[in-house]
Amino acid sequence: MSLMSDKWIREQALKHKMIEPFEENQKREGVISYGLSSYGYDARVAEDFRIFTNVKATTIDPKNFSEQTFVSQTEGDCIIPPNSFALARTFEYFRIPRDVLVLCLGKSTYARCGIIVNVTPLEPEWEGYVTLEFSNTTPLPARVYANEGAVQFIFLRADDPCAVSYLDRKGKYMKQQGITLPKL
Repeated sequence: MSLMSDKWIREQALKHKMIEPFEENQKREGVISYGLSSYGYDARVAEDFRIFTNVKATTIDPKNFSEQTFVSQTEGDCIIPPNSFALARTFEYFRIPRDVLVLCLGKSTYARCGIIVNVTPLEPEWEGYVTLEFSNTTPLPARVYANEGAVQFIFLRADDPCAVSYLDRKGKYMKQQGITLPKL
C-alpha cells in the first residue's frame, strides 16, 4: 500500500473527478488552509450544520435517531456549545477509486483549540459529500468556520484492488448529498 502524492491526487481530481470542486493550490491567506497539499487534500466545511442540543431531553440512539436532538443552521459559521457536538459536511464531493482507501484527520488549528473532528475512512468506490463530526471538548463555546479548511484526507492506494467495494455491497451512505444522519 502506498501513500499518494500531490501529483497523483491532482491527476485523479482533474481527469477522474475524484474531488469536486478541486483546489489545486493550498489557500492560506486569512483562512484555515484548504486545497492540495504534498500528500493529501485539505477539505472545507460547507455552511450546513446540525448542532446537538438537550432542549428536548432526547436520548441519542444510533438505531432510532431523532432529529429533535439537534438544531439546524445553514448560514455562516457555527458556534458549538461547551462540551457539545455538531455535524457538518464537506464543501467538496468525493469519488474514491476502487483501489484506494482514504483516511481523514482533523486540522491542527482546530485540534489546538480543543475541537476534534472525526470521520470514518472513505472506502473503495464510495462517493458523496463527507459528513464531518465536530466535538467541542472545551468548557467554552467554539467556532467552526464555514468555507474554510477543516480536515485533511490522506489517500492510500492498495497493491491489489479489493474483491468487494463499498459500491458492490451497496453501502448505506453511498452518494450522500448533505449531512447524513445515522442509518441502521
